[in-house]
Amino acid sequence: MHNHNHERNIEKLNKAFIFGISLNLLYTAIEFGAGFHFNSLVLMSDAGHNLSDVASLFLSLLAFKLSGISANKRFTFGYKKGTILASLINSILLLVVVGGIIKEAIERLSVPPQAQGLSISVVAFIGIFINAFTAYLFFKEKEKDINVKGAFLHLAIDALVSLGAVVSGIVIHYSGWNIIDPVISMAIAVIIVFSTWSLLKESFALSNDAVPKGIDLEKVKESVMQVDGIADIHHMHVWAISTTENALTMHILLKDSNELFNTEKIKNNVKHILLHLNIQHTTLELEIPGEDCAEPDCTP
Repeated sequence: MHNHNHERNIEKLNKAFIFGISLNLLYTAIEFGAGFHFNSLVLMSDAGHNLSDVASLFLSLLAFKLSGISANKRFTFGYKKGTILASLINSILLLVVVGGIIKEAIERLSVPPQAQGLSISVVAFIGIFINAFTAYLFFKEKEKDINVKGAFLHLAIDALVSLGAVVSGIVIHYSGWNIIDPVISMAIAVIIVFSTWSLLKESFALSNDAVPKGIDLEKVKESVMQVDGIADIHHMHVWAISTTENALTMHILLKDSNELFNTEKIKNNVKHILLHLNIQHTTLELEIPGEDCAEPDCTP
């Protein structure tokens, strides 16, 4: 039942990615054209961000597809790590877009361009619904997978950016204060940086085999130590092999040599515990008292 549900969720996510890519690509083209026509940096910067969303969704979809490819002699874990790399690339992509927005906004602060306020608001208003609806497709899965979280953040931020563009257009129409266009663009850039920073840190950490967020090494040790026959554990390493799967290696010191007759039971109990701690791939080495670990960084 678990596998069936997992496969069904993957299928739903794939459809959500394809739908999101198609819808956002269409809107990006319309928004950029409108921004160019109405001379609005807010619309063009939002279109640029929307384009990064399209790239983000495509990368995420590609990563999901690659993660389903079977392992081989060279890639023994398959291509699961691609989901982590996609998250890292997506967060970097967002920051590159921010740099472009800030540069253009600074240039326009000195000579604010004339823009048609209500036209900007109408186009941006459509963007709120498109981005909010697409973001909703990823809402339920965003806490289970940072790759999905990255896609959700891109889209949710764009909904807020579009809201900013609506406000900008209304202010320009009723006050003629055209400088609001680059000002709001810079505010949008700041929002993107703050919302992206945690994703960048998390994806960078996972790409460097840091302990995945949500896994407490002390809790892992305490839980494993509850298994009968175990005296101590050491040389423990936990890392992510994808945005949804984690791996662990561990040396287990048995209470005495008699426990060697119970190794299968001990290992099964440990693996069962680790599964409940979101660790799916486990390699265990059992040792008896007095045995030398014989590894450079192995300390009892």
